[in-house]
Amino acid sequence: MNKDNKKRRESSKKSQTLSDKISKEVYKETLHKLQGQLVKLQRHFIECNDKILIIFEGRDASGKDGTIKRIVQKLSPRETRVVALGKPSDRDLTSWYFQRYVSYLPVSQELVLFNRSWYNRAGVESVMGFCTKAEHEEFMSSVSNFESMLVRSGIKLFKYYLDISKPEQKRRLKSRKVDPLKQWKFSPIDDQALKYWKSYSRARNEMLARSHNPITPWTLVRADDKRLARIHVIKDLLSRLRYAGKDKELTRPDPQVVFPYDVSNLENGQLSK
Repeated sequence: MNKDNKKRRESSKKSQTLSDKISKEVYKETLHKLQGQLVKLQRHFIECNDKILIIFEGRDASGKDGTIKRIVQKLSPRETRVVALGKPSDRDLTSWYFQRYVSYLPVSQELVLFNRSWYNRAGVESVMGFCTKAEHEEFMSSVSNFESMLVRSGIKLFKYYLDISKPEQKRRLKSRKVDPLKQWKFSPIDDQALKYWKSYSRARNEMLARSHNPITPWTLVRADDKRLARIHVIKDLLSRLRYAGKDKELTRPDPQVVFPYDVSNLENGQLSK
């Protein structure tokens, strides 16, 4: 067995062990405690006039909706907004690409979560041919400067990419089709997700490589296990922000589930291919 295969197997075993440890009861108890920490965080950023922006990207059915729901569930809706933009209008198509997103950015005392963001241009738009190669290149060349400008303006920006395996995506998309309570999630684009799996992988790899930097880095999430992904995204977020009354032990994320992007992630089996 070569070293790479051995590492992948060891990593898989660790993840399976972690998954086995979090029963539904433990998940609910841990989530309740973490949501209490999020309330403390909100009290702090309201008092300090902070502006927090969290971007969630990932493959179709990677768990973005569920993770965002658990973050905002117990927070004050007056200072919390979830942004999930639909298809761009004719006016949007003729404006500066980032323009339609600017009005949704957080102001003082706000937490804003983007369920997909301007990175649509790096993913679905590029893969499905909804933008030209020139438009895609312009985006990739300017996105880091745009985000750096946001950070310099005082916005605390966090970027999470939720990654799932092909079999897990297939299972979740099938569930969306047959479950009447989930059918609202299914779209014509979802039907193409598995067909264009490798194209999405290439687009993801380029997006991460070209838009990861010290000022606005990417954080990766192994999201095949929804409970683990939700818990450890919240832990990671809490661990990276200052607030009074933080439980440092509770808010320590598992590096097997949530970890900073590195070019080696594309080669060592930590991201789906």
